[in-house]
Order: sequence, then structure tokens, then C-alpha cells
Amino acid sequence: MIRRMTAVLGGIAAMAGVVTLAGTAEAASTPCSVEAKACVQRSTNTAWLTDGAGNVTHGGVPITVGLAKYPTPLGTFHVQYKDIDHYSKQFNGPMPYSVFFTNTGVAFHQGSLKVKSHGCVHLSHADAVTFYNSLHPGDVVQVVA
Repeated sequence: MIRRMTAVLGGIAAMAGVVTLAGTAEAASTPCSVEAKACVQRSTNTAWLTDGAGNVTHGGVPITVGLAKYPTPLGTFHVQYKDIDHYSKQFNGPMPYSVFFTNTGVAFHQGSLKVKSHGCVHLSHADAVTFYNSLHPGDVVQVVA
């Protein structure tokens, strides 16, 4: 009886492992090129971090992007600089954990996930901290439709 229980439990554990691996494989892709360390998909309001070789290290996470009047630009960019306590004089508001990736002031930063931005990528507090700590000047950021 004990051997049969062990075999059954071992079989259940093996099946659970298969389910976990299948879920992991699905989560490991982004719509961006493999060299992108950060990927943004505007149409799904989703962002990812990768190792720069196509392997997802964080995400997909929910985001908000720019209003139609101020769209988050499509394309491939590089992280310019970071500012943990940035304050936008232009839009009169805080931008905590900012990671700037365009030369026009577009950044990942902590912001509302319900309100669209003036072009930036809003992240939750926890995700903004992770993006801030993971991205560095020169890293590739890609924004796709």
C-alpha cells in the first residue's frame, strides 16, 4: 500500500512539473526582438524585461501608455538615464523611478494604471522599482504596436 501511494504521489508530482514547465515556456516570449532588454506592447498594455537574449526575466506586467494625442513612440531606443525622484516641470507631476529611453523625455515610471500618460509608460510601484533596478544606460528598449 505504501509503495502504491508513493508511486501515485510521484506521478502527480511529475504531472505538476509538466504543467509548470508548459506555463513557463508560454510566458517566456515577447513580441520584441531578442536584444531588447525591455519590451512594450502598446495594443495589449503589457511590458516585459528580458536578459537581452530573448529570455523573459520579469513580466508581462500591466502598463498604461500615452494618450492618442501624446502616443508612446514606436521603435527601438536605448536607455538614456535614470532618475529615482524625477519631477516633470512640463506636466507638473512626480515621476518616481524614471528610466528615460528617448531624447524627448519618454520614460518608464511609477504611475496610474487607469490613466493614460503624455507618452510615458506607467508601471505599478513594484514594477517601476524592478524596471528601475534592472535597466541601465545603453540597454535596448523596444516599443511595438
